[in-house]
Amino acid sequence: MAVKVLVVDDSGFFRRRVSEILSADSNIQVVGTATNGKEAIDQALALKPDVITMDYEMPMMDGITAVRHIMQRCPTPVLMFSSLTHEGARVTLDALDAGAVDFLPKNFEDISRNPEKVKQLLCEKILSISRSNRRVSAYSAPAPVAAPAPTPAPSSVGSYGSSAPRPAPIPARMHAATASSPAPKRKAYKLVAIGTSTGGPVALQRVLTQLPANFPAPIVLVQHMPAAFTKAFAERLDKLCRISVKEAEDGDILRPGLALLAPGGKQMMIDGRGAVKILPGDERLNYKPCVDITFGSAAKSYGDKVLAVVLTGMGADGREGARLLKQGGSSIWAQDEASCVIYGMPMAIVKAELADAVYSLDDIGKHLVEACI
Repeated sequence: MAVKVLVVDDSGFFRRRVSEILSADSNIQVVGTATNGKEAIDQALALKPDVITMDYEMPMMDGITAVRHIMQRCPTPVLMFSSLTHEGARVTLDALDAGAVDFLPKNFEDISRNPEKVKQLLCEKILSISRSNRRVSAYSAPAPVAAPAPTPAPSSVGSYGSSAPRPAPIPARMHAATASSPAPKRKAYKLVAIGTSTGGPVALQRVLTQLPANFPAPIVLVQHMPAAFTKAFAERLDKLCRISVKEAEDGDILRPGLALLAPGGKQMMIDGRGAVKILPGDERLNYKPCVDITFGSAAKSYGDKVLAVVLTGMGADGREGARLLKQGGSSIWAQDEASCVIYGMPMAIVKAELADAVYSLDDIGKHLVEACI
């Protein structure tokens, strides 16, 4: 059965172009279009699409407000289109907080110059997020910084001033990876390494806001994200968290209570002295930054003293790096299926039998504290 898509954009050209690209794929059916956020809500309720593509800047009601309403009334996977600017990154992160699953840069030049590449990427995103968990659990906003519990009360206000809807209970799933593992044993880890992709920005917020300012291990973060976005994302995490967070720069030194986020479009490695190396993105690699690259360098530099965590995301990035870590005696955790937006990267870890523990998203932060403090 074809994936039903609702296309939302105030630009007639962009609506038509996106509709044409999607309609050319036999696995996708465009069931409607909308020109603003209010129309998007009405169409989502009437047409019940499997996926919604959403612009941000529109008349009458912007895309973020529309996403919030849709998540409250008919939770549906939303793919945001965003500009590759610092402001575009900020807006996109707001949209992900509101409940959007993923985003793509809105680049008219790429549509004109590389139509086949754009078509492939867009259709792959649509088909992948149509299988996300957005339908089975209503969006739950990240916890406020001062709150120990990760889930806000129904009447609470989200991190960016918006009311957060009550999260629906996550249904039980008959899958081995959904059963939570026992609490971890404490170990003197020299590094915590976390890799993630689709659904990662919100997942990282949920995990990192649970860590105390005196968290004793250095942290490195690898989130699949364009170059224009990682600085804004690191700044946001730094404001939300009690630990410090910054976009990694070449020569940065790992230290306790500091999380370094790999810069978009580049690769991050760690040497045995605890120094970070930032290298140009290799065009032969699908991901820039790549979890495998960072995990692999950590395995070489820190042996059995790494705790690696693989969170929600498409594909299998992190599996081979985790294999190297495992061979060196380090510990690997995976997020469970029920709490993932996309159960791809963690599933690859579990299927390869590399996971020492499988935890729900809301348990990972507290278990990191238990394991390291």
